[in-house]
Amino acid sequence: MIETKNFQGPPKNISPPLTEGIWSFGPVGGFFLTESLILNPNGKIDGYYHQNERSWRIENYRLLILGEDGNLMWRSIEAFRDPDGLINIILEHPSSPDTRFILKQNPHQALPEQHPQAVAAEQAPLPKSVPAAASPTGLSDAEFLFPSDLEVTNVKVGKVLLVGSCLTALYHEQLQARHPETTFDYIPYNFVSVLPEAPPSPVSDYDFQYLQIPLRSVLSDRVIWGFRFNEEGFTKTILQDAYSIIDAMLSSAMIYNERHGLLTFVSNFIVPQMSTASSMYERGSNNDLATIVQRLNDYLNEKVAGYKNAYLLNVDAVASTIGKRYILDDLVYFYSHGAVTYQDWDDFGSIARNEPIPPLETVYPVKKDAFLDAIFRQMVTAYRTTKQVDQVKAVVFDLDNTLWRGQIAEHYRPEAQPWPRTDGWPLGIWEAIHYLRARGILVAICSKNDYDYVKNRWDDVIEPKLISLDDFSSVKINWIPKAQNISEICKEFNIKPKSVVFVDDNPVERAAVASALPDVRVIGGNPYLTRRILLWSAETQIARMTEESGKREEMIRGQIEREETRSTMDRSEFLASLHCEVSFINITSTDQPEFGRALELTNKTNQFNTNGQRWSFENIADFLKAGGKILAFKVKDKFTEYGLVGVLYLKGTEITQYVMSCRVLGMEVEEFVVAEAVRLLRSAHTGETDITATIKETPDNTPCREVYLRAGFREIAPQDGVRQFILDGDEVPMLPLHIKKA
Repeated sequence: MIETKNFQGPPKNISPPLTEGIWSFGPVGGFFLTESLILNPNGKIDGYYHQNERSWRIENYRLLILGEDGNLMWRSIEAFRDPDGLINIILEHPSSPDTRFILKQNPHQALPEQHPQAVAAEQAPLPKSVPAAASPTGLSDAEFLFPSDLEVTNVKVGKVLLVGSCLTALYHEQLQARHPETTFDYIPYNFVSVLPEAPPSPVSDYDFQYLQIPLRSVLSDRVIWGFRFNEEGFTKTILQDAYSIIDAMLSSAMIYNERHGLLTFVSNFIVPQMSTASSMYERGSNNDLATIVQRLNDYLNEKVAGYKNAYLLNVDAVASTIGKRYILDDLVYFYSHGAVTYQDWDDFGSIARNEPIPPLETVYPVKKDAFLDAIFRQMVTAYRTTKQVDQVKAVVFDLDNTLWRGQIAEHYRPEAQPWPRTDGWPLGIWEAIHYLRARGILVAICSKNDYDYVKNRWDDVIEPKLISLDDFSSVKINWIPKAQNISEICKEFNIKPKSVVFVDDNPVERAAVASALPDVRVIGGNPYLTRRILLWSAETQIARMTEESGKREEMIRGQIEREETRSTMDRSEFLASLHCEVSFINITSTDQPEFGRALELTNKTNQFNTNGQRWSFENIADFLKAGGKILAFKVKDKFTEYGLVGVLYLKGTEITQYVMSCRVLGMEVEEFVVAEAVRLLRSAHTGETDITATIKETPDNTPCREVYLRAGFREIAPQDGVRQFILDGDEVPMLPLHIKKA
């Protein structure tokens, strides 16, 4: 559970934000190793450089310090103020608890004794005004754009291939210095140059490729002669030529992606910050270079979507959010250069001038560092999204002071008018819920309230009527402990608590859920942060929407109805009543439309996954080239169509991996599918053929451990801790009769 970048200790021992000021660090009772350690808001440790202490985060109300390899090095066990009023945080090594270090607040950082922050909201007085001296710095630009609040797993990016022009050369120079834990290789790329047959390192060594096509090459220097935009047909020629150049440059630069399936992120163009049109009347027209670049971005996005395992990164949005006035060099250089502004050092003293040129920063403050941090953060979060790291599958919302201001039973009584306003953040949360649903993320309600009262008053509180109870896949409005309700929601959705985010304004309720269900991520204390976290975090992004993702809500509703029916019949009667059908798809190429869903399902399924293996696009492409087969299947019954819910990886006469969504678990689909896999494998051989399968037990895959035994296989001696199963050539697998092959 990650809640905030502020350390939260017991009452009266609350520290200031850890990111404020400088700390001393060293062994308890020994000499400090440094007196200049800084906990950067971006999660990095600055001012002290050692491979054991490279990054930090808050988890389960503990400060965690991680090493260069991403492994946990230190965790906090105690926080207190010493007699001088300085904050002291005691740290222990997880594998050697007797090894203790200390983070000690430096004297110049000491603050007056703080009042406890754990005060009930209704008791906390509202500030009359913000003191003039208060100057909150807020979030860093990188953290603002790409929130880390929902991150649990630290992802190490080992090696990146950068391909592009002088802007990418800047990335290479600066990012390598800022992130020594990552290796950056660089291939210069201008106009339609040919990339080397092989990159500097083997393609398999790269986590991803980052491609930046230079705007100058696309537009050509013709656009410098601005008066030519007044010529008839000039803009049309520029656009047609630019489209052709984008096609050619993409084709050339994507060879490693097309040949090897290398994950590729493509940067879009930074749009000029002001109109270039000859008149006010023509601003926004096709004669405006800003409009032309926007159209090129649309075209680039469309073309990148045609490649497999490739995604566009909106660098223009990053520059806009930070402020193009602080980044883009078109206020000094020509429009189509599209790079970061910098100081020309040869303007100082080498050529005599009547008036010396002042440093650029005195007139144009430059936020190069913030921009570079955000660009790298954009790369990392995109990588996390494509790999489905810490993916959120469901968001559970409280009601009072979470979906609306105030309490429905107190502040919305007929005699209590005027009622609290619903504009501002409540309306923003309502919209966010619908956008989460559009991504296939399930939404639910968990509130301590009277269900009938809430249902009857819902339309009074929700105004305008932009959201209803029917928009939530599960509604738990009762007086049961919220952790118990969330556990029930997890069962209904067939997901683990680690896939859930719980939004609640009450710190006591958040703490109770975090204590009972430590894997649930909890947020909601500050409503100004909630919408941004839910919509912008990498963990709530979807790399590509599949048919199943779009229908997930419908499938869950059908599944809940199915389970309600199950409780009224005996098992055999219930199974027969389902009218279950299974259809099979042989995936032989990464070009098939079902491939994306098969990869998504494989990499996010933990419970019914016979070995827990995760696959990259490149791995699966190699598997298919080496003669492997992928058997996917869809399921439907009288309640709903579940879509593509299972994948089997087959090679030779072996089922190497079997993955299935738990939404169809218990319908005997799993045994029916094994029978089809056996038939498919034996069809490629003559005579009686033994079929083998394996199961590598993981902490989560209990539901699939007996699947082969139930299907008629027998278990033989394990090898290297992996269970081995065989179906003898003269044996046939069990085939459930209530299921029909479509």
